[in-house]
Amino acid sequence: MTTMNKKQLKKLKKQAKKKRPSGYIAQLTAAAELFDHFPRIKYLINNVLEADRLLKRGLLPQPLPKLLLPDDIQDELFAAVNAQYAPHDPAGDRLWDRYSAALPKLDQQLRNFRDYLEETYGMWSYTNTAFVRALSDFLNGAPVLEIMAGSGYLSKGLRDLRPSQVIYTTDSQAWAKESATGRHPVTTIEALDALAAIKKYGDQVKVVILSWAPDKDENDYQILHLLRQHYPDLTFVVIGERNGATNSARFWREAKLSQPAELAKANAALKSFDLIDEQVYLVK
Repeated sequence: MTTMNKKQLKKLKKQAKKKRPSGYIAQLTAAAELFDHFPRIKYLINNVLEADRLLKRGLLPQPLPKLLLPDDIQDELFAAVNAQYAPHDPAGDRLWDRYSAALPKLDQQLRNFRDYLEETYGMWSYTNTAFVRALSDFLNGAPVLEIMAGSGYLSKGLRDLRPSQVIYTTDSQAWAKESATGRHPVTTIEALDALAAIKKYGDQVKVVILSWAPDKDENDYQILHLLRQHYPDLTFVVIGERNGATNSARFWREAKLSQPAELAKANAALKSFDLIDEQVYLVK
């Protein structure tokens, strides 16, 4: 992929974040009823609905498949209508029109699921159960500092698996002033910016975790510089999309990244459901 293509892809991802119609889940539920007899469609919708149901209960969601409609799904719908109705039957034409109108809307709704998670739950990285378990196995109970923790899904998941593990969860919470979701964290979060948190807890932990740092500033590079200068023995775990939707360009340019075999299960579980290719890295 050329540099120009990477830039175009990043621009496409940002342009895709359009305002969602209201009643997102209600619309998906209606689509599930309309396409009830098409298992490949129902499978995708039901995965989204189940993830939403779990999050509403305060639980982490399950891993998701790629939320993309099959390329040949329109042909399948057309064949189903033709098998049920004679040619030129007005009832068949009406059903086909309903399918044809609903399908592109459903496609857009599935592509917008990450936006729904961000706006409704304050969840940016898709913190699913399989990923958290694999990450917990990698950490093996080591004391952890999570910086820029957002709503705290990652720390909560790790704590639920290992209640005795020392986990300091911190975030400046500046973003919460602009987002209602930030006012409802899922675990206790200490109001500290990333640099202050490292200075406070850096001598008490073995691992620092940073997930989905914004790409609009270079705070992540300042974090990297602080760790290199004063805490070189700490393990720095970064979750994000390299040269994409997360972190600054300077961070990706300066960071020394690795993905050891011990992180393979975590990365497999974090496999993205959309265009975002988020992964776990060790950073030096």
